Amino acid sequence: MKNKFLFSVMLLTLMFVSCQTDNRPAPQQANFNPDALPQGINHVEPLCWWTDMKLPLTLMINGEDLADAQVSVLEKGLNVKSQHNAESPNYLFVDLDVQAEGNFTIVLTKGERRIEIPYTILPRRQGSAERKSFTSADVMYLLMPDRFFDGDSTNNETPDTDEPFVKGDIDGRFGGDIQGIIDHFDYIKSLGVTTIWPTPLLLDNEPDWSYHGYACGDYYRIDPRFGDNDMYKQMVSIAHEKGLKIIMDIVTNHSGLAHWWEKDLPYQDWIHQFPEFTGSNNVFTANYDINASQYDLKHHVEGWFDTHMPDMNLDNPDLLQYFKQWAIWWVEWADLDGLRVDTYPYNEKQPMSEWCKAVLNEYPNLNIVGECWTRPASAIAYWQANANNADGFNSNLPCVMDFPVEEAMRQGLENDGNYWGGGMTKIYDAMAMDYQYADPNNMLVFMGNHDMDHIADCVKDNDLRRVKLATTLVATMRGIPQIFSGDEYGQRSADLSKGHSGLRQMIPADFSTLTPEQQDLLEYTRLLYNWRKTEPVIHNGKTLHFLGRDNTYAFFRYNDNETIFVFLNGAEQERNIPWDHYTEILSKYNKSGVDILTGDPIDTQRPLVAQPLSALVVKFSK
Repeated sequence: MKNKFLFSVMLLTLMFVSCQTDNRPAPQQANFNPDALPQGINHVEPLCWWTDMKLPLTLMINGEDLADAQVSVLEKGLNVKSQHNAESPNYLFVDLDVQAEGNFTIVLTKGERRIEIPYTILPRRQGSAERKSFTSADVMYLLMPDRFFDGDSTNNETPDTDEPFVKGDIDGRFGGDIQGIIDHFDYIKSLGVTTIWPTPLLLDNEPDWSYHGYACGDYYRIDPRFGDNDMYKQMVSIAHEKGLKIIMDIVTNHSGLAHWWEKDLPYQDWIHQFPEFTGSNNVFTANYDINASQYDLKHHVEGWFDTHMPDMNLDNPDLLQYFKQWAIWWVEWADLDGLRVDTYPYNEKQPMSEWCKAVLNEYPNLNIVGECWTRPASAIAYWQANANNADGFNSNLPCVMDFPVEEAMRQGLENDGNYWGGGMTKIYDAMAMDYQYADPNNMLVFMGNHDMDHIADCVKDNDLRRVKLATTLVATMRGIPQIFSGDEYGQRSADLSKGHSGLRQMIPADFSTLTPEQQDLLEYTRLLYNWRKTEPVIHNGKTLHFLGRDNTYAFFRYNDNETIFVFLNGAEQERNIPWDHYTEILSKYNKSGVDILTGDPIDTQRPLVAQPLSALVVKFSK
């Protein structure tokens, strides 16, 4: 038994020493196996830490009967400041003062029992705190890893995960993985994309529907069916070599029922509990409605997102600290470029504001985008940092997703739109709400994502000319454009009756199988977004827009030196471009410009006809 204990200590020492350095590889996933921990210890999180971090370090140690154990550190450079028990006797929370890098031995003593836990403090990567993030100069590509591409079929099913791989099961796993993402970096980059947003890659060990990843089973472990922690870090490194950024999709609102702590919660209020399953009432307005009842607010925030997703209680200070450290750990360890937070308004709002503040205190330039799936614009604006909210609340969340514009695009393109308030008027009205946002340019603009039908499913007659109009809007309007995998070529859902399962599909193994219309849209997408990368006026310019009552919409992105003119004809008939309507801005620039899609000269002194369901993008300079 003594030899086995010493072997476990040596093995764990190697695990934490290899946790991260710039010159040594990250650990293989097997090294995160709890079986490698000293006898009586199941989890020590975070797995390692760094010097010069602003957030204080609190270890959560989980094991057998740890309550009231005395904690000390053998070596100098890591000191115990304080410790406290949880309600469960199997947890200890230990506050540590980090003074130096090195390999340390944390000692737990309880009666005659003594456990030595190796722990590593590493030097921070140079420039880590000043890391840059995604901005309006970027183009984001959203993909669902399991439904993207299978780069390694050997990991489609693993001994330590519950859901079996059943080929052809539309509700099951398709086999996509990290290797499949890496294999397609060049394809993604060819689209003009600069940033990749994979949906969660952490372990989701639910017995079914585990492919989506939003029911986390271990916050410090990549799902082995995708790869492992080392491969995830390698993916980020390879992406950086190719000039691509990676953001991590995280969920603070809920975990999965298969999470290891569900068998023994640290505190009974670690999650919100009810006598029987109680789902969220989805009353987002209760967060700011002066007439809202506490009953409605409680059931919005504390109700579960789904039956297999326990709702986390961020009012518990130990849980809030846990989530702060967890987000920072992944940014630091994997060298991430940003974060996306799922189901943001379902969380307790004040703790999440503190969470954002802690992450940004560590990384002042990091961008964090929150999913605030609600409407109207005023409801979205409430959640963006520095909003002028009547209740004084500041979320500290820099970026929000622009669901009002997404809805307007879909409604404006679902029919011919030739009626009062229809068609392109929807988009004009949505953009007119920009005055409500603290920073309209730091919003994620999109025409679809993994939770809604493909844009090609929704437009009238599934006409890809209409998808081109949406693509043009996303690429040229203010904000950060996001493409959902497959929309670049007009992918349609496999089976609309299957909901999300029918929507979420693999990309083609052979792009020559695309129809001519899909190939044309793909090339259009490439042209537009690659051009966008070189145009600062699109990234940071102001907007001036014009409404046509003939199902057209025109706007200018402009600065002191140049302007980009965008004209969208949503009608099924030709439309004359009314140059004289735009004199207030065109008079400031040369009368001749260049059609960026064709390279043809455009003269504002000559009549120009826009073809049905077409877009014109012209650059004018002084």
